[in-house]
Order: sequence, then C-alpha cells, then structure tokens
Amino acid sequence: MMSIAAARALTGGQRVFVGIGLPSTAANLARRTHAEDLVLIYESGTLGSKPTRLPASIGDGILADTADAVISVPEVFNYWLQPGRIDVGFLGAAQLDKFGNINTTVIGADYADPKVRLPGAGGAPEIAANCHEVYVVVRQSKRSFVEQVDFITSFGHGRGKGEREKLGLPGAGPTLVITDLGVMRPDPETAELVLTQIHEGVTVEQVKDATGWDLKVAPELETTPPPTEAELTALRELKAAK
Repeated sequence: MMSIAAARALTGGQRVFVGIGLPSTAANLARRTHAEDLVLIYESGTLGSKPTRLPASIGDGILADTADAVISVPEVFNYWLQPGRIDVGFLGAAQLDKFGNINTTVIGADYADPKVRLPGAGGAPEIAANCHEVYVVVRQSKRSFVEQVDFITSFGHGRGKGEREKLGLPGAGPTLVITDLGVMRPDPETAELVLTQIHEGVTVEQVKDATGWDLKVAPELETTPPPTEAELTALRELKAAK
C-alpha cells in the first residue's frame, strides 16, 4: 500500500530523485502504470533510467544501461539538485517530527554519546533543501513519529511555517508523508503535519496510537482507494523480474 500510494502521488514529466528501496519501487511502478514519461534520476549519476526490474543498488548496471545519460555524482548534486532542477525527492527517516524534520543521525540527547548512532546524512539534507517537493516514506510507530527529533539531519519545516524561507531554503520541503497507515500533509497555516488520508481497514485511533504527538485530523478525511488489479500486476512483475 505504501508503494502504491507513493506511486500515485507522482505525475508524468516530473524529475524524481530516486533512492533504492520503496522510493525506487514507487517510481518504477508509476512509470509502468500512469506516468510513462517520469524522469528517474539516481544518485549514482544516471538520468532518465528505465529499468526493467528493480535495481539492487544505485550502482546496478541496469540503471546505466537504460539511462538517457550518465554523469558524475558531483554533477548530479551541483547541476541538477542544488539549482532546483529536481521536482520530487524521496526520503526515509529513523525519526520524523510533527513539522517534517528528519533524523537519520543519532537517537538520544547526547550527540557524542548517543543511544544509537544511525547511518547519517548522505545526500538527504541537500534533497530536503533543494527539491521542489519532498515525499517522506516511513513505517509509522511512536518510536519513529516523535514530537521533536533528537537531531535534525534534514530540515523540514523547523518549528513551523516560514522557517524555511528565513533560512533561504528554495524547496517546499516535505509536502507528503506516506506511512503504512495513511497519508499526512502539512497544514497550510502552521506547517504541522495533519492526517489527510487513511488506508483501507485502518482507523484514526490506530494512526493516533502510532504517533508521538497529538496528531490533528483533516475535517474531510479520505480513505486510500484499494490497489487496482493493474497496479498489483505491475508491482508483482517488478518484484519478480530478475
């Protein structure tokens, strides 16, 4: 459901910065169903890749074999990402707070002596800063959805609306958060995440119980339409391909 909801959010012609895992699954599913002209850009430097199967990593040869062009990693960041030429960037999170700030660095208040040291930033801060929009895809629990992250690795909306502008960040930041329970979007007045959609079979209480703050719910809460047979077939074909 997470893959399908993320795929549905993408539209034809968008330039998407794709990570391995669920973002890659979602982007390739969108290309196979409703957005054939989606432009997939992988961090390894492949522009316009059209893989016939899900790549095992950003270094998978199928990405280069099917790309419109292959450039260097510095060029991906310096020429495509930093100048704002990417429409959508996908990010995951170890922790996400109510203003869409992301932590993938440390769990615990003491940076020098944390409870858990995470993989770190990679290119995520630049994705969060410069893409026109950011879609966050993460499984929902009180461990991952916290009122305030222990460390801001990738800036979302800070402490509320207007903080991105104060810092001169050109992108809109997180505009969509997709979980295994539903979908959240930032409130246009406060930038606080609001539950706007729940997946079929999920209750609002379940979503609230898996959130570490008092989650607000949209007045006109929607239910995610179930997967279509075409979507399921395309997803199975992607996962089965070798």
